[in-house]
Amino acid sequence: MNTAIKIILVDDEILFRKGISFLLQREENIEVVFEASNGEELIRYLKHNESQPDIIIMDLKMPVLNGVEATKIIRKTFPEIKIIALTSYDSKSFIANMIQIGAVSYLIKNTTPKDLIHTINEVEKKGFYYNENVLKIIQETIVSSKNSKSGLQTGFLSPREIEILQLICYQKTTTEIAEQLFLSPRTVEGHRNNLLLKTESRNIAGLVVYAIQNEIAFLTN
Repeated sequence: MNTAIKIILVDDEILFRKGISFLLQREENIEVVFEASNGEELIRYLKHNESQPDIIIMDLKMPVLNGVEATKIIRKTFPEIKIIALTSYDSKSFIANMIQIGAVSYLIKNTTPKDLIHTINEVEKKGFYYNENVLKIIQETIVSSKNSKSGLQTGFLSPREIEILQLICYQKTTTEIAEQLFLSPRTVEGHRNNLLLKTESRNIAGLVVYAIQNEIAFLTN
């Protein structure tokens, strides 16, 4: 049996948080290890516990320390932890901002339980997950701001790295990329790490943003 995905829930609405906790605890492969009502409680927990979660499901509007600021701190201090933003805000600028500061997925609070569980499993498997709507917003936001950017350089990426980057953008796993390109998973991981270093991306989500900015990948259907 696979190890359970360890989750922390952060939301100041107790009833909503308990509802999600109850929903997730029913899943065999998911374990809720901690609940917090604001970002400060969350950071305190992370600093004083050696066992870290795999994923944090983070509300954005909270007292004391909100989810946006907490996400910035976690990206710097605990970069391995993946953050799923869960919020009632669905404005384009807000979504784009959360992705740029490091959220690996973005869900609106009226999402279905099925979508939430699917997102958790995809994030655990692939490192990030954006539904069609969010991918469209990323593209529109980046395209609209492209004129103000100086030409970004992509010449330092090898053809193989560009190929792998495109497949990452289409949400392929390391194993799927390896099979498609007839490479070992270890070789794909090596290329992926090189891409992170070369593009100065903090995570896979950053690679997606980079690829769209540089017109390496087009994610519309």
